[in-house]
Amino acid sequence: MTIPACDFLAGADLGTRVVVRTRIEGGYTDALGYLRSCDLTHCTVETKRGTVSLALADVVAAKEVPPPPAPRPRRHVGE
Repeated sequence: MTIPACDFLAGADLGTRVVVRTRIEGGYTDALGYLRSCDLTHCTVETKRGTVSLALADVVAAKEVPPPPAPRPRRHVGE
């Protein structure tokens, strides 16, 4: 059985910004970041907190997401 989320990851260009939902004990977790590698068993996503390796067997959903918004300009006290 082919899982569409894994097909997406296998076909996505490296560097694509993605969100990947994986099954963990007690529920699910998401990894949001840039796809750095993908093979037959794992994919690697570079997140703000570091690079994570995700087992494709645990992936339940994945999709491309738009670039992050531009940082807001800082407000100075008194404005």
